[in-house]
Amino acid sequence: MNASNVPASLRVIGWLALFWNIVGVVMFIMQTSVTPEQVAAMPADRRMVYEAMPGWLTIAYAVAVFAGVAGAFGLLLRRAWAVPAFALSLLAVVLQMGGVYAFTPAWQVSGAAGLPMAVLLIGIATALVWYARRAQRRGWIG
Repeated sequence: MNASNVPASLRVIGWLALFWNIVGVVMFIMQTSVTPEQVAAMPADRRMVYEAMPGWLTIAYAVAVFAGVAGAFGLLLRRAWAVPAFALSLLAVVLQMGGVYAFTPAWQVSGAAGLPMAVLLIGIATALVWYARRAQRRGWIG
């Protein structure tokens, strides 16, 4: 784990991952702090999805973004626990995205138009797990 053997990409990806997941934390806070007045002001289709969301989806959302932040810090600190943190984040993202379409009327509201964002989120979480595992195998984190 010699610092001279660690590529600059580790820090760049670590900082990008931290920024991405902090944006997710901000979005999570915004979603969970919506007032009844704000819910009432939502368009009917969006309100229907919001009100149908089971509580466990909110927990999955929290785990996804906060585990992602932990994983990013793990990369930046060059710690092996970045791998399980990113893996937990990925699992939570998959549960959240699947749950939104399985347990709310999201598909009826947005149809296939909503899928690109879900695919993007799962793709980024997968890439972060892959990169952290690669960094661990190469001895950049440990």
